[in-house]
Amino acid sequence: MKKVLLSIAFLTASFAMAQDLPENPEPGKCYVRCTTPDVYVNETVSITTAPSYKILKTMPATFKTITERVLVKEEEKVLTVVPAKWGTETVTYVSKGGGNSLKVIPASFSPSSETLEIKPAYAQWELGVAAPDCESGNPDDCRYWCYKGYPAEFETVSTQVLANAASTTSTPLGSTNGSYTKRVLISPATVVEKIIPAEYKEITKTVLDKDAYTVEETIPAKTRTITREVLSKKGGLTTWKEVECALVEYQALPINWDSGSATLTSQAKSIIDNRLLPVLAQNPGVKVELASHTDSQGGAASNQDLSERRAKAVADYLISKGINSSLLVANGYGETKLLNRCKDGVSCTAREHAVNRRTQFRLINN
Repeated sequence: MKKVLLSIAFLTASFAMAQDLPENPEPGKCYVRCTTPDVYVNETVSITTAPSYKILKTMPATFKTITERVLVKEEEKVLTVVPAKWGTETVTYVSKGGGNSLKVIPASFSPSSETLEIKPAYAQWELGVAAPDCESGNPDDCRYWCYKGYPAEFETVSTQVLANAASTTSTPLGSTNGSYTKRVLISPATVVEKIIPAEYKEITKTVLDKDAYTVEETIPAKTRTITREVLSKKGGLTTWKEVECALVEYQALPINWDSGSATLTSQAKSIIDNRLLPVLAQNPGVKVELASHTDSQGGAASNQDLSERRAKAVADYLISKGINSSLLVANGYGETKLLNRCKDGVSCTAREHAVNRRTQFRLINN
């Protein structure tokens, strides 16, 4: 009875979903149901797990013994005057200034030449002489036309070019010097200062090095950062979207997984970027299944786990590229959907096993 009720419910739901399909679609068109997904954003929250507080410690005063040098007699000075010293100095000066006389050197020229083309090269058709072995009675039958070329004609003209530009030379005119004697100060009068040093004595005393004080130590608060998903935009709008019919069937995502690994290599990421991301960009809001399979080598449980981790790795990479996680279904099928005879207990070649190790995707109803 329950099976009958479930079948009726499924048929009713299927009929209701089909009610909003496009009217009069073209034959051969395929549609998938799209639900506008809820949009979530990651929010980082910092929680204080323990508050900050202070610890006070008292430190005693400390003393030290020092030896101090004290003044017992002031420093004094004795002053002595030293008179100035004078001498003579002969000073030379220019009594008559010098100058220059200028001489002009005229410009000079040297012979040269320039070649000009007076008649350009040309060619013309000319009638040749008759061939000596001509068998025709008409001599014009054995003559031929030639397109004959003639070279250009040139003429060389004598010219002059400037060898040296006009210039001047200068001849210096001497100057006349004179001299005079003056009295100069060799050393000024000075006062010689003699210092009688001060007298000191050493004393010993005990002094405060550092007074008693309080040390305050702040114990920082302990916090924990938690990342949570927050609803940014509510989805729920349901529509049917036309897609390529091939995309509702499994399509190959030719990733060469390292043996036993579910880590995406840079080459695998490039395959996803070039093969799968354009499909999702052209079909916004459509849900996609990511299916990963293994061969029958190894245990069934480990193969199932490996296929699930590989499918999840592809989904996580798409999420990092901005694809909404609600549009991704990651399924691992392990060795349950082999494409050939290579099940447990059957001897197969490496190439036959490789056929079963595959990752695929297809568009599905939301």
